[in-house]
Amino acid sequence: MANRIVLNGISYHGKGAIENIVPELKSRGKCKVLVCTDESLLKFGVAQKVTTLLDAAGIPYSIFSDVKPNPTIENVQSGVKAFHDAQADSIIAIGGGSAMDTAKAVGIIVTNPEFADVRSLEGVAPTKNHAVFTIAVATTAGTAAEVTINYVITDVEKKRKFVCVDTNDIPEIAVVDPDMMASMPKGLTASTGMDALTHAIEGYITKGACAISDMFHLEAIRLISHSLRDAVAGTDEGREGMALGQYIAGMGFSNVGLGIVHSMAHGLSALYDTPHGVACAILLPLGLEYNAPVAGKRYRAIGKAMGVDGIDMMDDESAACATIAAVKKLSSDVGIPADLKGILKDEDVDFLSESAYADACRPGNPRETSVEEIKALYRSML
Repeated sequence: MANRIVLNGISYHGKGAIENIVPELKSRGKCKVLVCTDESLLKFGVAQKVTTLLDAAGIPYSIFSDVKPNPTIENVQSGVKAFHDAQADSIIAIGGGSAMDTAKAVGIIVTNPEFADVRSLEGVAPTKNHAVFTIAVATTAGTAAEVTINYVITDVEKKRKFVCVDTNDIPEIAVVDPDMMASMPKGLTASTGMDALTHAIEGYITKGACAISDMFHLEAIRLISHSLRDAVAGTDEGREGMALGQYIAGMGFSNVGLGIVHSMAHGLSALYDTPHGVACAILLPLGLEYNAPVAGKRYRAIGKAMGVDGIDMMDDESAACATIAAVKKLSSDVGIPADLKGILKDEDVDFLSESAYADACRPGNPRETSVEEIKALYRSML
């Protein structure tokens, strides 16, 4: 079976990477930019690090900041209108997964207007045209939305999230500059970092894993495990390691899929507005324990990448237990709750379980599951 790998055409990494934005726009003759970001990044001057460069170069732009932490269908529709009103010819997405997911959906609909009904993009939509030329500038070290072919939209009316998978949505250019992440608060650094670790681990054990994705995921696990605590503490070295690690994780999972940790986390974000990274971090050890009977032999490599002492001398079961313990320890060290108490309501378990089973990430899980088994997993976290 052939394995497909889709990545950005160009990506820039390291301090000062944003300096490449203007030359890339000019080389392509772009004349008017829609800057897609959120209000908090404007308020704290993060987005201005990019718009200042546009001002200096005399490149006109309009700002669209109607982006919610879990972007909605309405956000996307507003973004499409803003793009047309601005008579823009390109998009710069500045933010984490929310701004980038919004920008991806906007860019796809603009060039494929037959998909104006945002719900029609769920799953693998048969779009014909690549999205509007987009430069994605990451401000969090977690989602890797700048390199993935996925985006997630919240359907407020139906109280669910839906995943869209489309090779036409990947930004042509990714900019991963740790200076853009310097103002992230500790809690956001922790939650997005654990989301990145979840991407790497779920991607490593998913059904679609291949030699190329394994290479990406193990290096991402190593970088994230060794950098996240320092990033939360605010060190430059930690932020740089996380910026690179989360991107490499995205290179992998975008091409091979994820599993039930993400499918279960999506419902929590849609129903309770729980930060996606927090939901993933809480559920990751549970997902590893659940998948151990099928994927446990792969856990040794995960633990080794995380730096678990003596793991090469352990039997498979002990290595798996040590790996899960290391994940729990890292999550605890950066302040992530250990369960869903105070978040999950028992009366919502049936609805959440059905949504998780229907989620696009669930089929990639290494262990076959059911709605009833997912119900039991949720209830074990109450």
